[in-house]
Amino acid sequence: MVIVSGTLRLLADDLPKVRVAAATVIAATRAEAGCIVYSFAEDLLEPGLIRIYEEWENREALSAHGRSPHIATWKETLRTVTVLGRDLDVTEAGAREKLG
Repeated sequence: MVIVSGTLRLLADDLPKVRVAAATVIAATRAEAGCIVYSFAEDLLEPGLIRIYEEWENREALSAHGRSPHIATWKETLRTVTVLGRDLDVTEAGAREKLG
């Protein structure tokens, strides 16, 4: 399993401009083969800060996601707003196991 986690920081005034595009990319990504979890969350105490969390079955699925048309559209949307920062990390994990 591959985990992607991090943040995207925008001007707070730009959040309304990206919400529809974010909902579209989330829905399309969740339907992709190999996607286990794909989630964006706005930080309640830091307007403009979006926390990103993803789980993928493997690197190949993550790579295919990066080449998808909806990611190209998402990147185009981000070019229309002020991105103050982007910090993402990828972690390779072992097999997924239920605890209870």
